[in-house]
Amino acid sequence: MTETTATGATTRPPEVRMASGVIQSLRDDLLTDALAYRPLGPMRTDGPLTRRLPQRIRASAAYLPHAVVMGTAFLVLMLAGAGGLGGVPPVQGVVTGLVAAVPVLMTLVRPLGAFWAALASTAVLAVLHAREFSWPWSPSTFVACLAVMVFVALRTGPRVAGWMWVITVLFGTAARILLGPGDSGSVAPMAFTSAVALLLVTVRNTRREAKQVVTAQLEVTAFERDRRTLLEERTTIARELHDVVAHHMSVVAIQAEAAPYRVKNPPPELEAAFVTIRENAVAALTELRRVLGVVRSADYEAPDAPQPTLASLDGLLANVREAGLSVEKTVTGAVRELPQGVELSAYRIVQEALSNTLRHAPGAAAGVEVSYVLGGLGIRVVNGPPVGDVRPSPGAGHGVTGMRERVAMLEGEMTAGENASGGYEVAVFIPVRSRPQAQEERA
Repeated sequence: MTETTATGATTRPPEVRMASGVIQSLRDDLLTDALAYRPLGPMRTDGPLTRRLPQRIRASAAYLPHAVVMGTAFLVLMLAGAGGLGGVPPVQGVVTGLVAAVPVLMTLVRPLGAFWAALASTAVLAVLHAREFSWPWSPSTFVACLAVMVFVALRTGPRVAGWMWVITVLFGTAARILLGPGDSGSVAPMAFTSAVALLLVTVRNTRREAKQVVTAQLEVTAFERDRRTLLEERTTIARELHDVVAHHMSVVAIQAEAAPYRVKNPPPELEAAFVTIRENAVAALTELRRVLGVVRSADYEAPDAPQPTLASLDGLLANVREAGLSVEKTVTGAVRELPQGVELSAYRIVQEALSNTLRHAPGAAAGVEVSYVLGGLGIRVVNGPPVGDVRPSPGAGHGVTGMRERVAMLEGEMTAGENASGGYEVAVFIPVRSRPQAQEERA
């Protein structure tokens, strides 16, 4: 029975809705745009087998599916023209073969239309020729229909494959009942063979789709991991930058407030200028804390000690020596005071490079070179290959990412990789403008 809702609309029974859904699914899968132009594209040549082929052969291997389709069509033509069907002349056998082979070739450009064309050619040839083999299929149309279903299923989904099998079985059964004389012919060979072939194709398509999904998820995971690492490192840099800049702005505000008291009877204009400087410094400090302070997590505590600089390298090297790393430091050039951000980043780069040496090259010796050159600061940390039976510790590879982020923030250059001795080398150059040059740019 049908049901009537409060608004007066009639609700269809579940059986009718189910049948309507099945018909709609059939229409969407096999009837809508059945003759749409969908050319078969070239095959990928980066597989485990094709990538081993020579370059010239690999370019041609991309069209292997097209060659398989055309070879199958040629086989269908030969089956029909080998001696004719039911004693017909060879010329008619060739014509029959062409009729059976055309749907196979259609799978290259119109796959869904090729399926319907295969059924139509089977029906025509079944009526015109002797009813033998597994009627309504002759040897040529049997191979043609089976090949068309396989080629179409390879390019579509499991639901289309299921619909093709059901329609083919219904077609063969109806043809035998309506047109078949007595007990001639059988649908069972086609039903069984096509079911096995379509099942194998469906399993293959399912595995390929699952592999693509897993590969995409792994790529997304790796991208998110790298992005999270980069954001964490930027957060750390922002915290340290906040501390450095906030310290200097606080010093500016305090000195501006104390400066009038260092001058006896300062003029009002000077006092007003220092008041303005202090107000601007306090306002800038407040805005800085408001903007950069959001990167601090709830449980982050600002360090009580000053941020480390290159002058603290001796203490760092002493700590890593106690951990078992043999390391030597070399300083070249005239040691001079650098901006605090440069000093802090240089210290962190050396610290991370030595930590990587401890993890990935146990027992190896390391060397740290700090070069004060004209226009900047050079850093080189090099270590040898692992020594002894201690296995390297696995790492996530985040250290090099953090170092690159610090160098990029300071507009520097960095290289990192294995050296000729089998060890690892990190080389960094951080540009530092001289004070006269900085003053000229400000002017």
